[in-house]
Amino acid sequence: MPSDMKKVWSATAFFRTLTETNKLAVEKGFRYVLISGLQGLEQAVASMQNTKAFVMVSENAVGTTNLDNSPRTRRTRTVFLAMRYKMDDMTARQTCKDIMAELHRQFMSKLILEKTRLEENMQFLEPQTTLQEAPDYLIPGTAICMFEITVDTHIDLQYNADEWITTPNN
Repeated sequence: MPSDMKKVWSATAFFRTLTETNKLAVEKGFRYVLISGLQGLEQAVASMQNTKAFVMVSENAVGTTNLDNSPRTRRTRTVFLAMRYKMDDMTARQTCKDIMAELHRQFMSKLILEKTRLEENMQFLEPQTTLQEAPDYLIPGTAICMFEITVDTHIDLQYNADEWITTPNN
C-alpha cells in the first residue's frame, strides 16, 4: 500500500491553503482559524476585533467506521465562513452573504480537483456539499454560512495476531 494511502486527508490544511491563496479571500481579508465547534466560533469572532472575515474549520471531526465488505472510516468536518458587518445594515449583510457564496463556489472549484487526486489514493469525498446560513442571532453583526466536507478512507481491518497479547483463553 503506498504511503499516501495511509495518510488521511487534512481538511484543516486544505482550507488553510485555500484561504491563503484565493484572490477573493485575500482581497476581502478572510483569516483562517481552527476552532472547536460553535463555542469556539463565538470566541474566535469575538476575540478578533481587527478581522472582518473568517474561514473557520472545526477541529472536531465526526467519524464512523464501516465494517462491511469494503472497510472504511468516514470523517466529517464543518467549515464556517463568517463576515462582520455593521449592525442593522441589511444591505451590508446581504453583500457579506453574496461574497461568502462566491467564496464557497471558488473553494468547491478547487475541491473538485482535490476529489480526483484523493480518489487515486482510495480516499473519497462526499460529492455533495450544502452551504447553509446560520441564524442572524448566533453572533450579532456577523453573517455566517457553513458547510460540511466528508471523506471516506479505506482502512485495513485484517486481523493481525502480532497486535494482540496471547492469553490461555485466546
